[in-house]
Amino acid sequence: MSAILSPSTAAVEPLPAQRSRGYWASVLLRFRRDPVAVGAACVVGLLVLLAIFGPWIVPADPYQSSMLHRLKAIGTEGHPLGSDELGRDMLSRLIVGARLSLFMGITPVLCAFVIGAAIGIVAGYAGGVTNTVIMRTIDVFYAFPSVLLAIALSGTLGAGILNSLISLTVVFIPQIARVAEAVTTQVRGRDYVEAARASGAGPFTIVRVHVLGNVLGPIFVYATSLVAVSMILASGLSFLGLGVKPPEPEWGLMLNTLRTAIYVQPWVAALPGLMIFITSISFNLLSDGLRSAMDNKG
Repeated sequence: MSAILSPSTAAVEPLPAQRSRGYWASVLLRFRRDPVAVGAACVVGLLVLLAIFGPWIVPADPYQSSMLHRLKAIGTEGHPLGSDELGRDMLSRLIVGARLSLFMGITPVLCAFVIGAAIGIVAGYAGGVTNTVIMRTIDVFYAFPSVLLAIALSGTLGAGILNSLISLTVVFIPQIARVAEAVTTQVRGRDYVEAARASGAGPFTIVRVHVLGNVLGPIFVYATSLVAVSMILASGLSFLGLGVKPPEPEWGLMLNTLRTAIYVQPWVAALPGLMIFITSISFNLLSDGLRSAMDNKG
């Protein structure tokens, strides 16, 4: 996990601004040749489909409780994956929970991608004092571990989905901004950027035409790897009571409510954690596959 969080691993060598269709075809070809990455992409796609269509395909009402059917074992008739501490169907809650869990994992990364990329590109292209001020401010956030920073922000703002999203977005902005600044600094010294500057093009035009096309790819690949971290942090906040509130089905919250049943139905209690693990590892493998496919040195 530490390798994923290292911004240096995300800096893919920038390519010339005028990319041909052949480049993207070669990227797709290299990606398709990686069976692990393709498998991870299929798992992620399946989870996204569950998140979209889950409420219409569940076998039972995920909110319907029954004390007569509480903590049923896996394989029980009517409850293929057992039931939770309130007798609610685990299969239905896991399927419906995919929507909120993915939302809590992807949304903060998307917001941080937009904000962090903008900050990093400005810092990297401007250089000088502007770069120093921005990046030294970003470095302040690195004094705090991501988990502690997320907990501190959520505890200050209060429990709830919106406050959790804000906390996680703040956690990821410095990481993405650092990657964006590093890649933009490389692109800024390229010959085609110098040629555009010598031809009289303004900073906005240079950034829009020559910089964005080269830096957004590596930043996006790195941001993809953060989705897994975001899901784990969001689940941790829900487990601590700082994220999603009951009775909403969210995998981290389900782990929290089922922790007292670990000695009664350990396999049922472990199912939400298994879903978090599968989703996290799939996003990590997908990010690695994208990074390898976009690496022109390969």
